[in-house]
Amino acid sequence: MARRWERAWLLTLACAFCVLATGCFGRWRQPPSPVKAGFNPVEVLDPAAEATGGQTWEMRDLYALAERVRTENKPAVLPPKRNVLVLSGGGSYGAYSAGVLVGWTHSGTRPEFDVVTGISTGALIAPLAFLGQGYDCEIENLYTTLRTKDIFRLKKTVRSIFSEGLADTSPLAKQIEKIVTPSLLRDVAGEHTKGRRLYVGTTELESRRPVVWDMGQIAVRGTLDDLALFRKILLASASIPGVFPPTTIPVTIDGKPFTERHVDGGVTQALFFRPPVIKPEDQGDANRASLYGSDVYIIVAGKLYADASLTPLRVLNITAGSVSTLIYSQTRGDLLRLYTATILTGMNYRVAAIHPDYVTTASAYDFDPVEMTKLFREGYRQATSDAPWRVTPPGIEKSEGAFLRVGPTLQRYDLNKPKPPGPLSRFREMMNHLNSNGGA
Repeated sequence: MARRWERAWLLTLACAFCVLATGCFGRWRQPPSPVKAGFNPVEVLDPAAEATGGQTWEMRDLYALAERVRTENKPAVLPPKRNVLVLSGGGSYGAYSAGVLVGWTHSGTRPEFDVVTGISTGALIAPLAFLGQGYDCEIENLYTTLRTKDIFRLKKTVRSIFSEGLADTSPLAKQIEKIVTPSLLRDVAGEHTKGRRLYVGTTELESRRPVVWDMGQIAVRGTLDDLALFRKILLASASIPGVFPPTTIPVTIDGKPFTERHVDGGVTQALFFRPPVIKPEDQGDANRASLYGSDVYIIVAGKLYADASLTPLRVLNITAGSVSTLIYSQTRGDLLRLYTATILTGMNYRVAAIHPDYVTTASAYDFDPVEMTKLFREGYRQATSDAPWRVTPPGIEKSEGAFLRVGPTLQRYDLNKPKPPGPLSRFREMMNHLNSNGGA
């Protein structure tokens, strides 16, 4: 009975979505005029609430404390440096990630990565980034020439609402076949045997849990079935649930055949970290097994905070905006968790994301070569600039974080004006003063 009720409810939601999406309510087609404040909410504050800021710990105080922990844990002898690359999801905004990688190569500072992880669009880039600078042309071509029709085709019948997905992803599957050739599989296998690792994340549909695939181990086996599995995993990681159909992957459990269904890895994690492999001869040596001083580079295919925009007072617009907000929040949460891991291990935290001032004019699901080329160039520009990497986690820089308010009386503020110092800031100033005066 419960199953029938769930199906009836889903059918009702699907019909409602269809009606709302096509604007079939006649005189209700036009949404009510939203109340427009006429200012960017990010540029205002509540002065009364901000006046209490000095009474509490500020995020920058916590950041300073965390960095102090990192410094104090520095070993006398530094272990071997290792490099980890983390690639986030982001649809067509992966063009930015591609630009960062190519620009990084041209800057002459791009290292060989001991580990590369990828989610969604990052999963498509990951094998090419893993294999090194020789694959930059493939990365650039992938994110500056493809169109939406080269990725998916929307189904044009009402029946598609009741199918596994609203779009046909066979075009994307063909693109993956072009990228993942038997030669590429052999190259990945060769690097895996050297101790390097390539991981891709998907989401298993029934368990609703993330699955991390060791792509190098799959490549080492090197059979035709493994080539097909490698391609399927990349397709699954980029399969937006509801829009793209799930990717079926056959598995055996206790010798019996079953079928799993996998969708976009970004459903369960925006990005993920896996540590480098420690060689057997180094595992008994605490210093050589340490990750202190290793670099974690994270490339976010998007911004850390959504641009402020006017949301029409319509169900679909409000829902879409809320889902987008949730995705941004998930990305920041994953970045904060990874930052915590770097503090505990002593690794260096490096993040590249689209600059807040960069104007994005297309959706992450629009694959327009013109707009993607602009994003690619922005990534290239940033990678070749004097300061390509951000070292602070989200919420630390000015204008980031939650708005503190005690009422509706607001005023515009100057980003360059410092906030009142928190307790730790004052404590640190006092200790510095005592130290400079010999403890007097």
